Amino acid sequence: MMSSMDWKRRLKSGSLALMVAVVGSAGLLVSPAPVHAQSAPPLRGLPDFTELVEQVGPSVVNIRTTEKVSARPSMNGMDEEMLEFFKRFGIPMPKIPRQQGPQRQQPEEQPRGVGSGFILSPDGYVMTNAHVVEGADEVLVTLTDKREFKARIVGADKRTDVAVVKIDATGLPAVRVGDVSRLKAGEWVMAIGSPFGLENTVTAGIVSAKQRDTGDYLPFIQTDVAINPGNSGGPLINMRGEVVGINSQIYSRSGGFMGISFAIPMDEAMRVSEQLRTSGRVSRGRIGVQIESVSKDVAESIGLGKPQGALVRGVEVGSPAEKAGIEAGDIITRYEGKAVDKVADLPRLVGNTKPGTKASITVFRRGAMRDLSITIAEIEPDEKVAAKSADAEGKAKPSTAAQQLGLVVAELTPAQAKELKIKGGVRVVSADDAAARAGLRADDVIVALANTEVRSLKDFEAALAKVDKSKPINVLLRRGEWAQYSLIRPAR
Repeated sequence: MMSSMDWKRRLKSGSLALMVAVVGSAGLLVSPAPVHAQSAPPLRGLPDFTELVEQVGPSVVNIRTTEKVSARPSMNGMDEEMLEFFKRFGIPMPKIPRQQGPQRQQPEEQPRGVGSGFILSPDGYVMTNAHVVEGADEVLVTLTDKREFKARIVGADKRTDVAVVKIDATGLPAVRVGDVSRLKAGEWVMAIGSPFGLENTVTAGIVSAKQRDTGDYLPFIQTDVAINPGNSGGPLINMRGEVVGINSQIYSRSGGFMGISFAIPMDEAMRVSEQLRTSGRVSRGRIGVQIESVSKDVAESIGLGKPQGALVRGVEVGSPAEKAGIEAGDIITRYEGKAVDKVADLPRLVGNTKPGTKASITVFRRGAMRDLSITIAEIEPDEKVAAKSADAEGKAKPSTAAQQLGLVVAELTPAQAKELKIKGGVRVVSADDAAARAGLRADDVIVALANTEVRSLKDFEAALAKVDKSKPINVLLRRGEWAQYSLIRPAR
């Protein structure tokens, strides 16, 4: 047995990581073999943002906007609304001297809003949100040293909510732009801005998620940094003092901060700002399709496997997609070799392509992949494609085989096919039972059944005869200029 001095020496030297003493029946100390404890992770304290504030703070600016408001013509101090009130309720009009008629006042400058921004370059280019400067007649930029400048709007892009303004100054402290791809969920970030007009307010938090899809052109960075009205356009800063995003939106039921904020990724914002500085506008690519997501049931039923890609619901006449041979019902799975995992990926990939560029597109059509070549066109600002409804009246004899699915279908006439710009199909006269539950309705046009192209009533009946009617049957249909998949589940 070791003496007490031996025990002390071993404990002091640290050679024994862990000793467990057990008192035996004889009252002796029995020591098991030494157990080596795992090294605990180093404890980390909360970050200190003071150096970051000193470093980046001078690059953040306050932005105030004003607009000219025309005063209503007045008569003896009463405006048009007051005079209308007298007339409507039959109140005697006050006597007005003949020489005194309606007087128009000069337009007045009124405050419109307050936002934030940050200096992109020493020569006075400032980045902010498009909604901060939208509709402004005058933009005033205030630096941290209290100097104030009138700014000129270089350009604004509503789709990404990015704007660039210019002030006449040099030697300004510009921000450093960070690499968004290195940003990780859980990473500390900081925001500087003017919430509720309170200049140079610093808030901090962590990155909650990346690539958050909100339905816009850009995948946002989600954080829990406190962002409120007035923070818009301010920078989101990482712990290296680099700007990784522009604070743009919040999720709120009350109008105030609720722990969910969204920032525009800086790599996307820089691409937009470069175009704004060069030409004052952003040029984006388009191919002329209307798309929607692919459901799990549809993906399995048509042999695609997993839900992926963008389902083409409609193709615009004369568009690059039509010229390339893309059809309604195709599922676009790859663009320029990049996978289209979800429907929102396609507009972003195409939008970032320079108009006039030739690109490759892979589509899934009736059980097989096809590679197509397409020339990208330029999207027009705020372009909206209206869908036309097809009013078709078929006079052919209904198919009796379709009645098993609750369908009454009829032959599509050449005139109806020409109007819908399709090669053929069968028109739904009525839909009941399983077909109605699947969402089919009168005047829909079925163009494929169970991955088999349908151009006529004969094709439809032949395809229907081959399917297993105890399993869901996928149907590709046209509704006006839109295409969609439906699953008819026969009753058991």
